[in-house]
Amino acid sequence: YEVGQGKSYTPSSDDVGHILKLECTPMDAKTRQPVAAPSTLLTSRVIPAPSPTPRRMVSIFGEGTSEIGERLIKPGTFTVVSYNVLADLYATNEMYSYCPPWALSWAYRKQNLLKELVGYRADILCLQEVQSDHYEEFFAPELKKHGYAAVYKKKTGEVSQVYTGSSYAIDGCATFFKESRFSLVKKYEVEFNKAALSLSEALGPAASKKAALNRLLKDNVALIVVLEAKEHEGADGPLPGQSKRQLLCVANTHIHANPELKDVKLWQVHTLLKGLEKIAASADIPMLVAGDFNSVPGSCPHSLLATGRVDPAHPELATDPLGILRPATKLQHQLPLVSAYGAFARVPGPNGEALRRKIDPATQEPLFTNCTRDFLGTLDYIFYTADSLQPEALLELLNEEDLRKDTGLPSPEWSSDHIALLAEFRYKPRQRR
Repeated sequence: YEVGQGKSYTPSSDDVGHILKLECTPMDAKTRQPVAAPSTLLTSRVIPAPSPTPRRMVSIFGEGTSEIGERLIKPGTFTVVSYNVLADLYATNEMYSYCPPWALSWAYRKQNLLKELVGYRADILCLQEVQSDHYEEFFAPELKKHGYAAVYKKKTGEVSQVYTGSSYAIDGCATFFKESRFSLVKKYEVEFNKAALSLSEALGPAASKKAALNRLLKDNVALIVVLEAKEHEGADGPLPGQSKRQLLCVANTHIHANPELKDVKLWQVHTLLKGLEKIAASADIPMLVAGDFNSVPGSCPHSLLATGRVDPAHPELATDPLGILRPATKLQHQLPLVSAYGAFARVPGPNGEALRRKIDPATQEPLFTNCTRDFLGTLDYIFYTADSLQPEALLELLNEEDLRKDTGLPSPEWSSDHIALLAEFRYKPRQRR
């Protein structure tokens, strides 16, 4: 029986178990009469929409877990997500042959990702690998319906462009924020290619410059926004220790992926942190640094972020053909950054013990944020300035065994090869930095 006459149709639960037949009849535009026999196409049987078990928020103070939808907006707090959503231009059947083609298709993944993102009800979304055409046609307009304003920075240069069959596409970083909670004060775009060009000028002979640019020009970017909270007051006026105006600086980045280019990764992270230090020097505001750093815990980039320095004896510093990491003593910063998920190590009681099984005891980072057939490890982080922000709750982590039933990510349930991180923070009254 007929269920629709439009150009598209979304199956409902009533269709589960049935075959759908699409019929298309060429018509004469003037007479509206058929001019050829109908073409028909049969689908396979409709299956129920996969729905993963919802991830819950876990209180840092041992108050247990709660569904995201049950959490109330508390004065002086906000939530932030960091998520590499896997750009369609990288979601190939060759790369993810274990994922059913229908679940890997953008038509399916975009709706699944949107449902997941909206379900987190976060105040700020830091997304990586957002394809430029999908940002304009899908993410920005769809998330606007849910109250989000957006800022976007696509990668630079032609190295990263991929032909999609009709046009060239490139991915980038997108930061969304709830307009009911924040307004945009300023944005900064960090193009690591620009920094590479200025660095190469100082390297002397033309041959050295060419070698440097060949190694450093990787098109990666970072997007920094300064937001102003619209309501950070309690019933009796501003919260303790706060001025009338509550600002927040959010950096969102996607660092280069090639595991051979350890020096480039570290140089990009160091360049970003130097830029954030300049902002911190000009305005004393809380900071978040989130994204896909393509660096595992204990690596040089992670050490620089988490401890403010890199051990000169770190083995990764041996990879430095351009001499851009010397002396190692310059690889430091003054921002009091701490990784949000390290707070799981401090959760008291039995709940804390269960959480710690998903945390690496040596680094206090998640055991993984990226899970494919060939790789399992942590690449994504949310860092915060510990003198100005306090984590209150974190989104629970996933179990490897649950994801391995589909070999790895992406899967019908989860539509990226990364998992989303979500943290709730409270502004801390504090002394000036």
